[in-house]
Amino acid sequence: MSDKKHHNPEEHFREQHLMLDPMPRGQMNDMVMESMHTTSWKFWVVAAILAVISFIGLGVDWYRLIMEGQGLAGVMRPDYWGIFLVNTVFWIGISHAGTFISAILRVFKAEFRRPFTRAAELMTTFGLVQAGFSIFMHMGRVWLSYWLMPYPNQRQLWPNFHSPLSWDLLAITTYLLSSTMYLFLPLIPDMAMARDRSTGWRKTFYKVLALGFRGTEGEWAHLRTAMNIFAFAIIPVMFSVHTIVSWDFAMATRPGWSSTIFGPYFVIGALHSGMGAVVMVLAVVRGTMKHMKYFIRPEHFEGIARLMLIISMAWAYFFFNDYIVQWYGGDKWTKTLLHWHEAGPMGWMWFAMLIFNIAIPWSILWNKKWRSTPWLLFIVGLLINVGMWFERYIIVPISVTINRMPFTWRLYQPGIEVPMGIGTVAFFILLYMLASRLVPLIPVWEVQEGQMAHSLTKFGRETVMTVSELE
Repeated sequence: MSDKKHHNPEEHFREQHLMLDPMPRGQMNDMVMESMHTTSWKFWVVAAILAVISFIGLGVDWYRLIMEGQGLAGVMRPDYWGIFLVNTVFWIGISHAGTFISAILRVFKAEFRRPFTRAAELMTTFGLVQAGFSIFMHMGRVWLSYWLMPYPNQRQLWPNFHSPLSWDLLAITTYLLSSTMYLFLPLIPDMAMARDRSTGWRKTFYKVLALGFRGTEGEWAHLRTAMNIFAFAIIPVMFSVHTIVSWDFAMATRPGWSSTIFGPYFVIGALHSGMGAVVMVLAVVRGTMKHMKYFIRPEHFEGIARLMLIISMAWAYFFFNDYIVQWYGGDKWTKTLLHWHEAGPMGWMWFAMLIFNIAIPWSILWNKKWRSTPWLLFIVGLLINVGMWFERYIIVPISVTINRMPFTWRLYQPGIEVPMGIGTVAFFILLYMLASRLVPLIPVWEVQEGQMAHSLTKFGRETVMTVSELE
């Protein structure tokens, strides 16, 4: 292998880099369409199982909660915030990865992002759907959810903006609308491609979504302008959304929550879990869908793994910054809470959080070979998400346990929240599976654009990859 690389460096570059291994665009389009239409019986068995779990969690159990009341859940004094809000923060965090990968990396012209931007953008939309479900579950009387919206009414009643639910509704709704539009814009050329290669109901479906796109020079100019505007506009939306979520906690006077570091701490935590989820999705897509190994290569996993390592270090900094400040300058109730985190009945979760979020990423992601191994990164991403869910669980129900009235202390015991939370996970995966058969997961036009811009150039004896600026 080393001789081959030495005698034929161009072949080595083509094997390693998608941007230097071009195929005719028609062939790439056919590969993507074939991956969408190739569905085995295993796919439908898994989809059926997920549909049953989703129906039980989001249908049967939610119906029971509505009919019998919040007493079925474990939320009671002093733990009025439970797994429902843990899942809300968790799913909003998952959704941040799509914006980070697509918008921020697009702005900074990171070329390795091209083949998997859509896979990340779909996570944003589907993750926010689960966050919305979790908010409605927490409300209990979900049929009164319209009370949260600021609309004129004859009773001259307005939402209570002291309630975190109103903040979350505005944040999630704004982010869902903007991220869905940002997902749709780069999807238009691929919808047109699918329209021209489909028949029957699929052709009608793609024809409606393609909006009459024909690929003229003017259409491409308008599309790129709109994408650039959205890329710059959605970045502050991403940061503001999770900052608002952090204010749900930081604006309170409870021990452990009144912290000025919660804003950036929550944003970094969202990116940490989101990047872990992206690498999990890419590993599954690459291993289960046809032709995906051509588009998603070890170089892409390595690029994401580097970001995961950097974000893990940033998360560790903000976590210990928050912890040390409260340990050093907090009141006796805050110090009691910190001790409860480590030595309380759920202390194992605190240590597991640090191992999954810091120790494991730092010990694995430093190695280039390990960074390029999809199955290993899948495990790391899974553990990071488990660790980040533990972190949200520690912040919400465990921290709420310790307040300034010791006679109310009670360990949170979740009830029906557990199967309902599992239902949101199953529904997220189910939506993604169905979308993979309806939407091209690979933006072929972006991949081809990158392949046109990349080339090999010799400087003396060295062969290097160069990128041209396309107008």
